[in-house]
Amino acid sequence: MAGNEWINGYLEAILNSGATTIEEQKQSAANLREKAQFNLTKYFVEEVVSGVNETDIYRTWIKVVASRNTRERSSRLENMCWRIWHLARKNKQLELEDLQRVANRSWEREQGRMDATEDMSEDLSEGERGDSMPDTPRRSRSHCNLSNLETTSHDDKEKKLYIVLMSVHGLVRRENMELGRDSDTGGQIKYVVELSRALAKMPGVYRVDLLTRQISSSEVDWSYGEPTEMLTSGYEDAEGNGGGESGGAYIVRIPFGPRDKYLRKELLWPYMQEFVDGALAHIVNMSKVLSEQIGQGKPVWPYVIHGHYADAGDCAALLSGALNVPMVLTGHSLGRNKLEQLIKQARQSTEDINSTYKIFRRIEAEEFSIDAAEMVITSTRQEIDQQWGLYDGFDVKLEKVLRARTRRKVNCHGRFMPRMVVIPPGMDFSSVEVHEDTPETDMEGAAVSLDDSPRAIKPIWSDVWRFLTNPHKPMILALSRPDPKKNITTLLKAFGECRPLRDLANLILIMGNRDDIDKMSSGSASVLTTVLKLIDKYDLYGQVAYPKHHKQSDVPDIYRLAAKTKGVFINPALVEPFGLTLIEAAAHGLPMVATKNGGPVDIYRTLNNGLLVDPHDQQGIADALLKLVADKSLWHECRKNGWKNIHSYSWPEHCHTYLTRIAGCRMRHPQWQTDTPMDDMAADESLGDSLMDFQDMSLRLSVDGTQESNAGESEKKEAGDSGLEVQDQVKRVLNKVRKPSSDAQESDSVKNQPENVNKYPMLRRRRRLIVIALDCYDSDGAPDSKMIQTIQEIFKAVRSDSRTARFSGFALSTAMNMPETVRFLKSGKINAREFDVLICSSGSEVYYPGTYTGEDGKLYQDPDYAAHIDYRWGDEGLKKTIWKLLSTQEDKDGQSENPLSPIEEDVKSGNSYCISYTVKDSAKAKKVDELRQKLRLRGLRCHLIYCRNSTRMHVIPLLASRSQALRYLFVRWGINIANMYLILGETGDTDYEELICGTHKTIIMKGEVEQGSEDLLRTSGSYTKEDIFPQESPLITCVTVGKVEEIAKAIMEVSKSAGKM
Repeated sequence: MAGNEWINGYLEAILNSGATTIEEQKQSAANLREKAQFNLTKYFVEEVVSGVNETDIYRTWIKVVASRNTRERSSRLENMCWRIWHLARKNKQLELEDLQRVANRSWEREQGRMDATEDMSEDLSEGERGDSMPDTPRRSRSHCNLSNLETTSHDDKEKKLYIVLMSVHGLVRRENMELGRDSDTGGQIKYVVELSRALAKMPGVYRVDLLTRQISSSEVDWSYGEPTEMLTSGYEDAEGNGGGESGGAYIVRIPFGPRDKYLRKELLWPYMQEFVDGALAHIVNMSKVLSEQIGQGKPVWPYVIHGHYADAGDCAALLSGALNVPMVLTGHSLGRNKLEQLIKQARQSTEDINSTYKIFRRIEAEEFSIDAAEMVITSTRQEIDQQWGLYDGFDVKLEKVLRARTRRKVNCHGRFMPRMVVIPPGMDFSSVEVHEDTPETDMEGAAVSLDDSPRAIKPIWSDVWRFLTNPHKPMILALSRPDPKKNITTLLKAFGECRPLRDLANLILIMGNRDDIDKMSSGSASVLTTVLKLIDKYDLYGQVAYPKHHKQSDVPDIYRLAAKTKGVFINPALVEPFGLTLIEAAAHGLPMVATKNGGPVDIYRTLNNGLLVDPHDQQGIADALLKLVADKSLWHECRKNGWKNIHSYSWPEHCHTYLTRIAGCRMRHPQWQTDTPMDDMAADESLGDSLMDFQDMSLRLSVDGTQESNAGESEKKEAGDSGLEVQDQVKRVLNKVRKPSSDAQESDSVKNQPENVNKYPMLRRRRRLIVIALDCYDSDGAPDSKMIQTIQEIFKAVRSDSRTARFSGFALSTAMNMPETVRFLKSGKINAREFDVLICSSGSEVYYPGTYTGEDGKLYQDPDYAAHIDYRWGDEGLKKTIWKLLSTQEDKDGQSENPLSPIEEDVKSGNSYCISYTVKDSAKAKKVDELRQKLRLRGLRCHLIYCRNSTRMHVIPLLASRSQALRYLFVRWGINIANMYLILGETGDTDYEELICGTHKTIIMKGEVEQGSEDLLRTSGSYTKEDIFPQESPLITCVTVGKVEEIAKAIMEVSKSAGKM
């Protein structure tokens, strides 16, 4: 019940006066025990547990206080005690449920670990058998990476890196950061800005982009609407060489979601796909710019994409897949840990928690980020063991096993765990003055005088001094948001109840910025109100300062003021993920008293500049503060230790370790040749521009007409010169491709590809791409014949506009494999060459009819795309594990003549990157999120899709999907996603939600798809589709009647609506 002072008050009143009020005769506790009686009121109170929802009790307490009649007061008190007791029982029940949930989860994790070990046991080395595994990687590998970086990082002529950081929510700008403005604009914002600056100053790093949200709203400063803001120039050596035209660190703001609203992070989830597409457009454009500056004409792709927090991690994973570059994650604050704490508090139901914090969407984003990340950067070891250990996708023991096998080059059967690396945040010490300090230093000489010249006195000092009777006393400084988790009220009680501490020191509380407490969030308002009440209760006027406002630039001056008075910095948080303020304080010469829960433990081990305390131990906090303030020798020793060891947290040290660790990741980048000849129209227009004005675009048609023949000749020449190169790429992919049977052999289309294949499809000249992704199937999973008529209507609608028809292309995106797709189109007398692109098997294959086609008309898949999606694909391990998870014990033992598994592998429909299953009983099939969880617990990563009216299940690579295939087309062929038009039904396969949102335009044809597979997507209690895509968007429109005129009208309307954004 920490922080709920009125609860403490009425419980004390009940304990003190309840017995005399309720009982007719007053009896001593000793007499009660002798007579085997007890105080009912006291019993009820003692049954109360912390964290109850006190709203109703508070109202009853007000009535009790207002009661004048003794009998009435007694009755009300007794009723209130019963209510408290019932709440206590409820909380105990919740605790039991929580214990049961933890036990179930532990059992599931152990089962997953055992299954994974069993599957890999056949080729385990002797050193890997059993539970004991080495806790640390081999030293030789670490030294190898370090030496490699040292050799190359200082030679900026050899290494020019482009790094992308992402921090989506909050208010991000270069200077005057509004830290503490709200829960979204806190330490993470400061960290990513300073990290960007520091990385750009490292040798070998050419450019760092920090991507965030662009906000053009009257609610916030105009600077947050600026598309680009420079943070710092790039690295330059002693001779001034380096830098570069586009070098340095930049904040790049991507517009997504409502342009005129500042939204808290929980409301941004439906718009994340828009951010991904916008960020992709920026990176593709920047790769071209950097190609001229440092790439010698070749595109420069990001060295790494680093997502910060769950939302940016989710986006970074998708971008990593679209670009085929490594991804790194920093969680900052984790959803599962927060959910555990909120459940234990028992103030909200799970449904209310999810409604408020979108916690399940956040957790799934974190799980997906783990799936895709090469490395996860944490601040402390505690974060790995106690927080990331809660996630399905990470298991400490299994990670050690897989790491050892990888080191010994032993097959992991497709299993993977990201590497967890502890890299403490850095700090800029350039403004910090370190002095030689000894215990004999005269205290008065270092103290601040009120008579100092006005120039020597900082404005924030005056704001603090006006609260204090004697500002020369040592200052105990606490700097944090007014959040209950920061435990400020316990600190204030410890100070108020310790008379020697009050006589020796002042207490300075810097609790963010405020104008009106009543207009603040309920949690912050409650903390501030309690602080004011405690100050009054203990009569701390003149001893406690709590200024209303401060700027970010004032923070160093606040530290300096406390240090000049020989003060102490304290962080009494219940749990502190890291504790950056402790490092800042140490840099300014302040010893620390800090919570023993979380990151401060690691900081204490490194700096050895203070004391650790239990945040719940009020007396312990007071004793630690008194010890440091009173013992000047200890104070000087802690101050000296802090200055001596602070370099461990410098930004150069952080960045050096950061780049060293990333150098050890598996480096990936797009493998195709990018010297594709482009016509002038494609070269002149930026990839980041949308097709907004059809009339303006029609003026360029003559350019196409005059250059088409020349481009065609260039194509033939390029294709002839590069024939051997194409074959080499194809052979590399074929080495990984298994031989399927029957029709699947036909879909293995890169085999024996003829040398006269045209390398460059017509898609590269398209200005607009109409993507038909209607999941219209009958109860057997066969394509519905009415889809043929709809496709023909779409063709007519698009071609009816002569202004745009010439540069409009078509794509078909389907769960059918290529042979089945071609047969289906032939049944409706539609030539496959009507389409520029066929995206088949739920996004695991891409074909270009008319381009990658043999003399016999056979289609060949894009070999570059096959290599693009190969990341973490372990088909054999997935097959074996899925069969185990979905089969009965009799099936596993081979005793059942008729297998009872709800699915059966369909080899005929599969391909090298798609394991296809026939769903025999959809009622018994596990839903996507349940099956995905079990695979994650076993170290397996993939994309699960139920499709074709719930009659098929496809298992494809993690970063392959129909939506990701569209991003691949953008990166590969330059057709902007903003110029794509997706035509969908009202429902579809379980990847339907991924297709709706983004910067493309979406046209939903009502009544076209009667039954989809979405019922097999999520179990109850998960996030909802409202967390995935917006319910209203100018980029989405609906067509009730699928006629030519209606479709053409819908395309025109959604184009105009998008142009107004």
